[in-house]
Amino acid sequence: MQGLPRDMIPAAKPVIGDEEIDAAVRVLRSGQVVQGPEVAAFEEEFGALVGGRACVAVNSGTSALHLALLALGIGRGDEVVVPSFSFAATANAVRLAGAEPVFAEIDADTFCLDPDAVADAIGPRTAALMPVHLYGHPAPMGGLTRLAQRHGLAVVEDACQAHGAALHGRPVGTFGEAACFSFYPTKNMHALEGGIVVVPDEGHARTLRLLRNQGMEQRYANEIVGANMRMTDVAAAIGRVQLERLEGWTERRRSNAKVLDSGITELTVPPVADGARHVYHQYTVRVPGGGAVRDAVQQELRTLGVGSAVYYPTPIHRLRPYEDLGVHLPVSDRASEEVLSLPVHPGLTPGDLDHIVAAANEAVRAAGAGGGRARAEAVPS
Repeated sequence: MQGLPRDMIPAAKPVIGDEEIDAAVRVLRSGQVVQGPEVAAFEEEFGALVGGRACVAVNSGTSALHLALLALGIGRGDEVVVPSFSFAATANAVRLAGAEPVFAEIDADTFCLDPDAVADAIGPRTAALMPVHLYGHPAPMGGLTRLAQRHGLAVVEDACQAHGAALHGRPVGTFGEAACFSFYPTKNMHALEGGIVVVPDEGHARTLRLLRNQGMEQRYANEIVGANMRMTDVAAAIGRVQLERLEGWTERRRSNAKVLDSGITELTVPPVADGARHVYHQYTVRVPGGGAVRDAVQQELRTLGVGSAVYYPTPIHRLRPYEDLGVHLPVSDRASEEVLSLPVHPGLTPGDLDHIVAAANEAVRAAGAGGGRARAEAVPS
């Protein structure tokens, strides 16, 4: 395609600028580098994003999920309903807590848990539901919270990809008994590495603080068995800088997604549920025809200078630690064969967006995928 080859547009582009570097250096020079004033300030400031709920910062999103379950008393003998179409950490955290994940099917449009499938997965040992706000799209929390209330279950939101997402004006992270966010470098905001647990009450917040710090609130006065899952003050200082920019970056992502929506004609672009504020951690299209066709399109995109990624090529129930469960999830399997995430990050220029649109359409034609556009209607929330 004439005029398309150029430098590669990356699929993701973490921001580490002078402000982040200055914040890190300031903390290093202060000598207060672990669990100090920067962590406390970051926790308080992040609380504004989640309706003023209590926030407890930890060293990763996986740790956040793990400790959230422990703080709610979920462990051996319990089951937690989770999607299989997610990063492995969703299920790993359940196993790390001593419980067992039960995989439920997803909605084919939003890639989030299907409440009807969740209802079928609930059994006598079910203690919690763990919906994932995948790619930055809110899960259908109305149906899921009604199920939880009916069966007396806890809800732990995996919001690791959904900073600033909302459903009918209510921010994700405020629907359940706990919610977890990640600050890995490729997320919508980062702290180099880290996570945070959001809870509605101070009692669970105190338990989380003990769990992340060897069971101690006061040094050497261990109250419970805990671990070292603390966030450093360097990470928190970087997170504070990023948090100030999050809303602007989010609007850039949403604006970029609109350009892609309007220009891509050869792929199934991501629908958005009624009332949902999608924050586009990933802009994930479908390439009908299966994995071989999708992989061919991805290779063509690479040739045309557009980076892309597959999240996730293997559903969790087909990974080695979980394959013996014998789960049959055809919607999740099909998603893993068709999804492809295109660049949507706020570092894109108008020229980059035009290039991505042209390359996406050309890549499908060059790969012989065809089929034309299949834009889904808005889905219920």
